[in-house]
Amino acid sequence: MSRTTRAYLLLLGCSLIWGFTFVAQRLGAEHLGAYAFNAVRGYLGATALLPLVWVLDARARLSPQARRQAWRAVVRPGAFIGLMLTGGQTLQQLGIEQTTAGNASFITGLYMVLVPLAGMALGQRPTGFTWLGVALAVPGLFLLTWTGGAIGPGDLLVLIGTLFWAAQILGVGRYARLVDPIRLSVMQFLVMAVVSTTIALAAGPDPFAGLVPALGAVLFAGVFSTGVAFTLQALGQRHARASIAAMIMSLEALWGAVGGALLLGERFTPAGYAGGALMMAGILLAQVPTRAERLGENMVPVPEPPSTALRRE
Repeated sequence: MSRTTRAYLLLLGCSLIWGFTFVAQRLGAEHLGAYAFNAVRGYLGATALLPLVWVLDARARLSPQARRQAWRAVVRPGAFIGLMLTGGQTLQQLGIEQTTAGNASFITGLYMVLVPLAGMALGQRPTGFTWLGVALAVPGLFLLTWTGGAIGPGDLLVLIGTLFWAAQILGVGRYARLVDPIRLSVMQFLVMAVVSTTIALAAGPDPFAGLVPALGAVLFAGVFSTGVAFTLQALGQRHARASIAAMIMSLEALWGAVGGALLLGERFTPAGYAGGALMMAGILLAQVPTRAERLGENMVPVPEPPSTALRRE
């Protein structure tokens, strides 16, 4: 097996884990509130990445002083990105309590179209493929979520959450080139964990009462979708073209729907299937490589669904 083929298989496994994480979130929502779920998930996610930080520090032979400086450098950007992550993850988890894993995965995937559009504020020009992706994704969203009078409340919460995801990715795209991206990820998970814990405790007594029956789902969402999946992504992107890596990882939206069908018995309506297909096509088109990517520029990895980062001209 060639190194490139192995890299693409690692990225495919990464997207598969992230897609099935929507199923874990749906199962966890049956026992644990959104804030408690995200609090535990955040602590587990940060803990899962710490061994990777240690391994990379050891490989780079960083001194204790350099390691401390690297941690201090991520505090401020990590706070902002962590708050954006908290907003996106909270709205997604609240929404998934009222919608299906498949719907949530496709709607969340819209961030892949929103990020290039939001990049216009930073002087980046969306490509023609991005606009074509929008033209397909918007009617696809309508077909997927319209219930006859309005978008379902759960779908609407997840949709609003994509705005936070876009801001989070823009933040990562700005700062992860200046500081250690893995430490930055640890910090954002810790911020989400602390904020979610505070809200969960203020919202009512004993918010973690359902942790034991939800433990499997939380472990999958907190450990596999961060420590395991990010390691696969980091290894895979070392030898993969950025544009192809983005397309492979965007399949997480499709895997979320597959996981919901296989494990939760979810089914789309005929209009929903058409909407999902249009959205998937729009998401993939939005990942067609820019000029910089054709010249070999790499993406900055983001260790959490959503899984790709800001692309540069």
